Amino acid sequence: MSENVKVMITEEKLTRRIQQLAQQISEDYAGKQVMLLCILKGSVFFTCELARHMTIPVTMDFMSVSSYGDGTSSSGVVRLVKDLDESIEGKDVIVIEDIIDSGRTLSYLMENLSSRRPRSISLCTLLDKPQRRTCEVKVDYVGFEIPDEFVVGFGLDYAQRYRNLPFIGILSFEEF
Repeated sequence: MSENVKVMITEEKLTRRIQQLAQQISEDYAGKQVMLLCILKGSVFFTCELARHMTIPVTMDFMSVSSYGDGTSSSGVVRLVKDLDESIEGKDVIVIEDIIDSGRTLSYLMENLSSRRPRSISLCTLLDKPQRRTCEVKVDYVGFEIPDEFVVGFGLDYAQRYRNLPFIGILSFEEF
C-alpha cells in the first residue's frame, strides 16, 4: 500500500489566513497580554506562526491531549499526556488547536481549563470540520473550514509523519 498526499491548502493561503487571524486576535485583545496555550504536537507550527504575527504581548504554555494514537480516526478516549507548566488563573487564555472534528477532545479540554479560573478563555483552530461534531464546542477563531478528509501537514500527522509539510494535504492510501 502506498500513501499519497494531495495539496488542499497551499503554504501561501496558510500564511495569509494566519496573518488575518493574528490581526483579529490582536485587535480583540488590544491592551492585554494573552497566554497562547498550544495543544501538542500538531499545533506547534500554527501557534508559532500566529504568535509571530501578533502585535500584543503573548506568553506560551503547552499541553498534550490525545484521542488518536496512530490511526486515522479518533479512539474516543481522551488522555491528558502533558499538563501546563504555569497556572492560568486570572489570565486571558487562547487555546490553539490544529484541527477540531468530533469536538470530544476540545469539549473535555475546555471544561478542564475553565475550572482553573482563567480571566477569559477562547478557542482558535487552524482547521475545523463542523460536520463531524458529536460534542458541542464554541470555536472563537477558525482558520479554514474543511470537508471530512484526513489531512496532514503544517503540524498535522499520520503516525507521527508528514508534520513538516509546509501545506495542508489530503492523505490517501492506494493498494498496489
